[in-house]
Amino acid sequence: MKKYKELNPSLRTIMTPGPVEVDPRVLRAMSFPILGQFDPEFTSLMNETMELVRDVFQTNNQWSYPVDGTSRSGLEAVLVSIIQPGDKVLVPIYGRFGHLLVEIAERCGADVVHIETEWGGVFDPETVIEAIHEHKPGIVAMVHGETSTGQMQPLAEIGRTCRELDILLVVDAVATIGGVPVETDNWMLDAVMGGTQKCISVPSGMAPITYNDRIERKLLSRKRVERGLRDPANVELANDGQMIRSNYFDLSQIQDYWSAARLNHHTEATSMLYALHEGLRILLEEGLEARFLRHELNARALVQGVKGMGLTLFGNEESKLTCVTCINIPEGIDGEAVRSRLLHDFGIEIASSFGPLKGKIWRIGTMGFSCNQKNVLHTLGALEAVLIREGYRLPAGEAVQAALDVYSVVNKEGISC
Repeated sequence: MKKYKELNPSLRTIMTPGPVEVDPRVLRAMSFPILGQFDPEFTSLMNETMELVRDVFQTNNQWSYPVDGTSRSGLEAVLVSIIQPGDKVLVPIYGRFGHLLVEIAERCGADVVHIETEWGGVFDPETVIEAIHEHKPGIVAMVHGETSTGQMQPLAEIGRTCRELDILLVVDAVATIGGVPVETDNWMLDAVMGGTQKCISVPSGMAPITYNDRIERKLLSRKRVERGLRDPANVELANDGQMIRSNYFDLSQIQDYWSAARLNHHTEATSMLYALHEGLRILLEEGLEARFLRHELNARALVQGVKGMGLTLFGNEESKLTCVTCINIPEGIDGEAVRSRLLHDFGIEIASSFGPLKGKIWRIGTMGFSCNQKNVLHTLGALEAVLIREGYRLPAGEAVQAALDVYSVVNKEGISC
């Protein structure tokens, strides 16, 4: 019989826009004993997880829970549950993940209209509002933080307009939840989809979501399988709607599983729920404002260090996504060779990018547990050393010193980095 090596992954400093390093307390939680999905101890944990999700998403929505699957499962669950064939959906695109929303909506049979702006910036909210008035969609789907370009879209004015016009606003906050403010209720967002593997700092595998009663009314207007045995022959018709095409991503069934009724829909991913609960608990123990400030300060130190070694940032700094820093690759430098040296010589992983930016920028994440002073200084020092080895002339030592200048001011104020 063939013998296989014992699993022993290398220790890395992960400075990508996801996945990121995981707090040891979360990893410990994943090793706890398995409970049955209807064990009162486990259902109590489910209820508490819903409370934690509400607090992190800054909402009072009843329906705030995780979908089992990677971040994309949350996006797809919301869209497939609310879009009926022929619904008009407006998608403003300013990076790769706007195109993903278009694709999912098209697969749902939507009449998709999109507007696009150059990668590296965001929309003036008024531009989106003008498109809303012009196209009169039933749903607007937007990305809050684009990791492909390192940009973050303001949403409050768009949310207000959508609410006034009775349009549903669905937001991809995978990259932002837990790292920057996501004010679901104040910004009048109808559904928000997050992910675990970025600023929440839990392994990929769950997608916490929240949605309000406006969304619930829409999804319950769809034709759906009768509760209980879920016999396809017994179909309940509500408002002549179309049946939700996915069984697994049918929110009308998933919310029954998370309700007091506990109607069986799937077997909950027990260990991942432990991880999410612990990750959210740690996040709220730190405090939302403190956590947002930590992400902001480490990003600021990274940016000053990058500039200190003579590199330039990609994109509009006024709309920069706090937890992702995009750097223009200097002319004559092989970006992939630099990433390879960082990984193999220093154990540091940073990211490249997609589409029109592939080979043109590096992306460095400062997210969750990875977002700390040690990692930032280590990354800057290593990047400087690798660039010198690759023949790039730069002011040696300035990068780390520029970052230390930021931290010295912060430390005098007694703020944790």
